Amino acid sequence: MGFIPFNQTMIKSFNALRYSASTQISLAVWVLTMLSLPMLGWILGEGYMLRGMSVGVLMQSATVLIILHNAWGAARTAKTFAIVAVLSYLAELLGSQTGIPFGKYHYTDLLQPQLAGVPLLIPLAWLMMLPPAWAIAQLIVPRSQPRAPIYTVLISALAFTAWDLFLDPQMVRMGFWVWQQPGLYFGIPLANYLGWLLISALITLAVNPKELPAGPLSLVYVLTWILQTVGQSLFWEQPGPAIFGFFGAGIFVALAVRASFLEGRR
Repeated sequence: MGFIPFNQTMIKSFNALRYSASTQISLAVWVLTMLSLPMLGWILGEGYMLRGMSVGVLMQSATVLIILHNAWGAARTAKTFAIVAVLSYLAELLGSQTGIPFGKYHYTDLLQPQLAGVPLLIPLAWLMMLPPAWAIAQLIVPRSQPRAPIYTVLISALAFTAWDLFLDPQMVRMGFWVWQQPGLYFGIPLANYLGWLLISALITLAVNPKELPAGPLSLVYVLTWILQTVGQSLFWEQPGPAIFGFFGAGIFVALAVRASFLEGRR
């Protein structure tokens, strides 16, 4: 993946100082929470670090909701939250009970509270990355593209699934869930990624996101990409997933930067 210079359009898009105070505060609290996780593990022990990861999910999902609320208002944000939370929970319930569409797995007792064996934190994890993936796709796909809605759904599903190149190996290693038959990708079955593609595309179709605040949401995607790469390569001792995740999600970051660069030249 080559490095593409940031032009003024992209710099403005990622300039957090241009965002509302609530967005700036939520971004800062989320990033500081994630940066503190290794220190929690070193100073207080692994149990506190695991709790800190749950707080990180809450902070990131809250940040995404605040960004959406500032752009869309309460009603549309609440509707989006409900659709994503309900559909992702049902997909996880089906998956953990039947193995469809992700492959056979089950959650352990580490993440609480749970409903029918699915931690209630899991739908928030879907929420915290789906809108950023939508924003990345919105930046990549030209509005003039005749089939822009279809391409946007596909690219957002791919960008969202690329995040799982980081996530699943890390969460399995920490004992949050277990695969019945370990798979090819660092113990994760490849069917899992097909499931992520399918479910994220269906949820995107159900929400039909338009007029996204692409700047702050794409910043969340980029920061997640950086934090996951650094965390897994330096602190979690998972260089393989760090490399694959860096290039997998980085492709979409690079495409978004390139699209913004070309847009700025028009």
